Amino acid sequence: MSHTIDSTTARRMAEAGTIRGVSIIGQPGGWSVMIKTGLLEKPLGGTKADKPRTWRSLDTLTAYLRKDFSIVRIDEVDATHYSSANIHRPGRPDAAARLKRAHEAAAHEAWFHAQVDAGIKEADDPATQWVSHEDVMTRLARRRARYAEDLKTGAA
Repeated sequence: MSHTIDSTTARRMAEAGTIRGVSIIGQPGGWSVMIKTGLLEKPLGGTKADKPRTWRSLDTLTAYLRKDFSIVRIDEVDATHYSSANIHRPGRPDAAARLKRAHEAAAHEAWFHAQVDAGIKEADDPATQWVSHEDVMTRLARRRARYAEDLKTGAA
């Protein structure tokens, strides 16, 4: 049996109107949410573990409740056990590097798609003048011959 309500289930409950009340409870290092449904009251949990989810900032928590659950009324805020002491949370040294790579990849993807779109637009433009393969190869042969001649005469 689950000791918490995960955010997906809580979102469905909010949409169905079965949440009867919400309390915010302070604890060392942050704030958690208690969800009341009928006679039951359970903490809002994380998606990966059956333990209460915590927020360091009360502002962030209330914004989350408004945005994700459309909850604008809080029945109680209990700060009895709240302290801003940073409880041990496992660090994520790889998170910043991973996020940076993701942003770089997204920026490159956007640039690439813009280049492809510009190329397609230019190719579809009736005013675009096309150069045949034979003309390009002839120009290239002339240029190579000129470079070879410059190398012989030392003009390079």
